[in-house]
Amino acid sequence: MTVMTTLIYDGSFNGFLSCIFKAFDEKLKIADIQRKSAAQSGLFASTEEVYTEVKKAQRVWKGLKAKNNNALNTAYFAFLSETEGIEVQLYQYISKIIYSKKNEHFDYSDKLVLYINQLAKKVGREKHRMEAFVRFQLTKDAIYFAIVEPDFNVLPLISKHFRNRYADQEWLIYDRKRGYGIHYQGDNVEMVTLDLTAQLHNSLKKSNLLKDEEHQYQELWGNYFNSTNIKSRINKKLHTQHVPKRYWKYLSEKKAV
Repeated sequence: MTVMTTLIYDGSFNGFLSCIFKAFDEKLKIADIQRKSAAQSGLFASTEEVYTEVKKAQRVWKGLKAKNNNALNTAYFAFLSETEGIEVQLYQYISKIIYSKKNEHFDYSDKLVLYINQLAKKVGREKHRMEAFVRFQLTKDAIYFAIVEPDFNVLPLISKHFRNRYADQEWLIYDRKRGYGIHYQGDNVEMVTLDLTAQLHNSLKKSNLLKDEEHQYQELWGNYFNSTNIKSRINKKLHTQHVPKRYWKYLSEKKAV
């Protein structure tokens, strides 16, 4: 009887790649790959915890990149979707890319390849939306602060955009849904966690955490937004397609909505 193995990892991408390395190196029959925080025992599988080893993760990363750079990006984006069961699906996808002599990445007749690519595109769209819809607020500590709640874990994907765009400012973008943020100061972007109780969204109520001029700016921006809109020409359905309602509570121009 073939022994199936479920690998448990810490939830990081390097941790996941460490699992891939172990599976390949030891020629394991993989039943599942699970985050430690949500691990469940399988009835017919042995369970083994895999510790993150960056060097081993880098070997998998480099091997996949050498095989197909597009597949590498697709796998990373799909991983950040946090879709249930994505790890074992990505293991199967990466196995196809690594071991196949054909260009499996573009074989959309394969249901798994098609699914992973579609998932990666959804994450890519969410990345671009976050880059467009993040609204910073200036705190009394002189930090430009923004709260987001993206459908997918896109903070690692948007850090470069904001680092380049706001290179001369200190800023922090916090993902309320996942409980962590990215903080930029000087030349470095680092991951941070906060005990966040303040409601720093587009409320009409002023927050004592923000500078007074920030409230004035938001009021001016809201007035400009309202004055430039011609109500008789507003296409609400099209507007909602481009700016889904789930983003509205963090957009200062939507205070009056």
